Amino acid sequence: MDLEKPSAAPPGTQAEGCLAVAIRVPVRIVVLVLVVPVRMVWDALVVGGRFLRDTLFRPLGRALGRVLGWVGRALFVWPWVALWRYVVLPLGRVLARLGQVLLVVPAVWLYRTVLTPVGHALAWAARGAGAVLARLFTGGVAVLGRLLGGLAAAAGWVYARLLTPPGHAVAWLFKGAGMVLAAVAIGVYTVLARLVRYLLVVPALWLYTWVLAPVGRAVAFLADRFVRLVRLIFVGIGTALYWTARVLLVLPALAVWRWVLVPVGRALAVVAREIGEALGHAWRIAGYVSLAVGRFLARLFRWTFVEPARWVYRTVLTPVGHAVRDLVLKPAAEAARGIRRTARQALEAARDSARQARADFRRMLFGTPPEPRPVARREPAAPDTRTLGSSTTALMKD
Repeated sequence: MDLEKPSAAPPGTQAEGCLAVAIRVPVRIVVLVLVVPVRMVWDALVVGGRFLRDTLFRPLGRALGRVLGWVGRALFVWPWVALWRYVVLPLGRVLARLGQVLLVVPAVWLYRTVLTPVGHALAWAARGAGAVLARLFTGGVAVLGRLLGGLAAAAGWVYARLLTPPGHAVAWLFKGAGMVLAAVAIGVYTVLARLVRYLLVVPALWLYTWVLAPVGRAVAFLADRFVRLVRLIFVGIGTALYWTARVLLVLPALAVWRWVLVPVGRALAVVAREIGEALGHAWRIAGYVSLAVGRFLARLFRWTFVEPARWVYRTVLTPVGHAVRDLVLKPAAEAARGIRRTARQALEAARDSARQARADFRRMLFGTPPEPRPVARREPAAPDTRTLGSSTTALMKD
């Protein structure tokens, strides 16, 4: 532990005062005395917790997980698998077979024997009716085109000979009337503009220049002087209140902060810092002490219990176990293997007998199944196969 104040502070750090040096030694001693038992108890709890985790909680958790997994499969997976395998799939196969027999086969028969001939007959009739309608439509379109051509020629003659001359005359009359109305409108607009200018605009401009502008300037000057007076009054009142609050509140509070609270806060900060550093040092030293005590107790436990137990296991239990294994367990295992081999052979014989009995019962009920018929192969038989030495055409025969 560094209990002495260094002669010079390292660069970049603040120099320590006499208060920190005076507080450091007793605080570290007291904190060390208080922290060592706590650290030893904490290390003991950590070691005990790790031992319980490795030896009890983790195997127990794995066993509990396996049991819960098996229970979950037994309650939620296996019933659904059995329901799907032994109920849904057979029922689906039966329904598919019934649907094929009751729906697909009649529908295919109806389509092949009824709908296909009827459709062919309807298609033939539709082709004939389409040809007849096409001929009729072609003749009607030609006659209608000729009628529409004659009507268009008559309408053109009426437009050129009867409607065009009266239209030109009416357009000339409307054009002359529009020019007269435009001239009258321009004259009226000019007269109204002169009247508005000399009756409204000129008097309003004179009134603004010689009456409203001087009056407005006077009112603005008076308002500016009034605002300045009010501002001067409020500035004086604010200055008086500021100095009153500064003398009565700010200066005393500043003196209390500067000469009372700041020194006390610095002292408390030094004390808190020293206590924190002392706790850190004490916790590390207590860790070394706890490690040494733990190693001593571990060695004591090893010399007291582990080594005697190991000696007893090596010198007493191991020879006894080998003798029990060679004299008792191996003959018992051989006998169990023989019993299991005999039971397996008996089960195989019983299974073969049951299979033969089932085959005989099926043959008694349904008869002997027919022999498979030979399928005609596309390749020639073995004696007639082709080789490189035999001829394949009439020209290549000997």
